[in-house]
Amino acid sequence: MFKGSNVALVTPFKNNKLDEESYIKLIHFHIENGTSGLVPAGTTGESPTLSHDEHQRVIDLCVKESKGKLPVIAGTGSNSTEEAISLTSHAEKMGANGALIVTPYYNKPTQEGLFQHYKAINENCGIPIIIYNIPGRSVIDMTVETMARLYELKNIVGVKDATGDLNRVDQTLKKLGKDFIQLTGNDDNALEFNKRGGVGAISVTANIAPKLCSKFQKFSVDKDETSNTEASKLDKILQPLHHSMFVESNPSPVKYAAKLLDLCDDDVRLPLVKVTNNTKEIVKKALQSAKLI
Repeated sequence: MFKGSNVALVTPFKNNKLDEESYIKLIHFHIENGTSGLVPAGTTGESPTLSHDEHQRVIDLCVKESKGKLPVIAGTGSNSTEEAISLTSHAEKMGANGALIVTPYYNKPTQEGLFQHYKAINENCGIPIIIYNIPGRSVIDMTVETMARLYELKNIVGVKDATGDLNRVDQTLKKLGKDFIQLTGNDDNALEFNKRGGVGAISVTANIAPKLCSKFQKFSVDKDETSNTEASKLDKILQPLHHSMFVESNPSPVKYAAKLLDLCDDDVRLPLVKVTNNTKEIVKKALQSAKLI
């Protein structure tokens, strides 16, 4: 269920309020353009600045509007275990297919603390859990050994790996086996990630290039020579887009790109700000190189 091009959905705002109309439009845009799964309320969805009501609302809307056409992996992580349990329980109640749960940021738990955090969530919910390992934002790094311990629990099914370390794919595959789902959180390494045993991505770029990302993912997991060639061609087209999405802090660049494509406004919430003019030019050129504008 959780493979291919899964979009880390942006959360559109208008006058600093959740723009439900644009959000619903985005969901249907992805249903119509080949996206494999929807991931609301993650980092790209600006979850740190969503109120609890807004956080729950974007998940509810995603489940309601997708109507089972695409799986919904709800972002329900927190550095408070109690809060993560509450958000995950709500997502399950609303019909989400899975939960993406980030390693607890700021607290800096030990590996045992990480294990106990996910174990507590696992014991209080009944939907699949994907671990979100992103040391660059959360400071801590979950080891493969800790992941192996967690995989023994009933609901832990995979990882969104945003370490940028491709050797982790090999290590995780060797330790946990091919049934443990490995999704990259780094668009730019998706080609090699899938070659090594990954099955897809939770993608920022998919917000603005769903068809390209979907085609790329389909070709990149096939092992025949023709598919490999096509995947490489698409990767070259996508790399400038991937780069442009992270010239400034995500999701400011992707929201500007979405504005250029008339998908939603480029409003972000403080402490994030809109991109500079220099970044705007980089994003425009990337969209033009991919023939999106």
